[in-house]
Amino acid sequence: MSEILNLKTIHDYNEFLGLETLNPLVSFVDFSKVAVLKHRCKCFGFYAIFLKEKIHGPLTYGRSKYDYQEGTLVFIAPGQIGGIDDDGETPHPQGYALLFHPDLIRGTSFAHRMKDYTFFSYEVNEALHMSERERQTIFNCFSEIEEELQHAIDKHSRNIIISNIEVLLNHCLRFYDRQFTTREAINTDVLARFEALLSDYFDSPKPEQLGLPSVAWCADQLHFSANYFGDLVKKQTGKSAIEHIHLAVINKVKDRLLETDKTVSGIAYEVGFQYPHHLSRLFKKVAGCTPNEYRIQARTF
Repeated sequence: MSEILNLKTIHDYNEFLGLETLNPLVSFVDFSKVAVLKHRCKCFGFYAIFLKEKIHGPLTYGRSKYDYQEGTLVFIAPGQIGGIDDDGETPHPQGYALLFHPDLIRGTSFAHRMKDYTFFSYEVNEALHMSERERQTIFNCFSEIEEELQHAIDKHSRNIIISNIEVLLNHCLRFYDRQFTTREAINTDVLARFEALLSDYFDSPKPEQLGLPSVAWCADQLHFSANYFGDLVKKQTGKSAIEHIHLAVINKVKDRLLETDKTVSGIAYEVGFQYPHHLSRLFKKVAGCTPNEYRIQARTF
């Protein structure tokens, strides 16, 4: 494994490719202008959106390797590691990349909206698979940004570029919504496995040992990134992943309230709560009454 290449700036990446830097905070890369792409694992200090048309070898992203499928979009956030780690090279690569540094958007309203684009924290195997029409839309956005970069930098440059990036990312949000919908059969299986995972968890000693399961833990068990998993569950059910976890634990508590004479405190510890009053608060929020009220009411009928 070669040493990770630390790319802190847009210029660092352009220099790695042998390309001119037109703007220190944003760059559009047409890989067909790169004679040979050297394979290196890289740590990115900026946002990157890759549309690769030709690549050889498994792409490394974080701890995972992914056999890159042509014609998909992959999103990388500052601090993430990606690339091909085989010390090889790709002659005459094909594809495109849009790179922009956090300083480009710092202090703008758009910077506060970046948290909405959760796909920057997806894994590569959760990349955006586009139709031909969607790809053309992305190309049109790329073209607008590329054209603006050809102009001399003036007082309007930043706002125009940011506006075009925002349009691009909003299109990607729409396309991901479509992807969640068109893969409904696959997603339904994921939801069924999620429910089974929670059921098995609360039927095991794990709650007392590990506490309540987190969304990140569930996502990892189902081989998804936390953000992709959370978005998938929300899109498919209208409820967040944490709401599903809360519903599962409350249903388990209801069973134990009626099937045993254990105290609410004892049940709270068994299902993973560190403090019993946290269970009482969540129970009332979900069920509309306290655990003891539920026990009394249910045993009355």
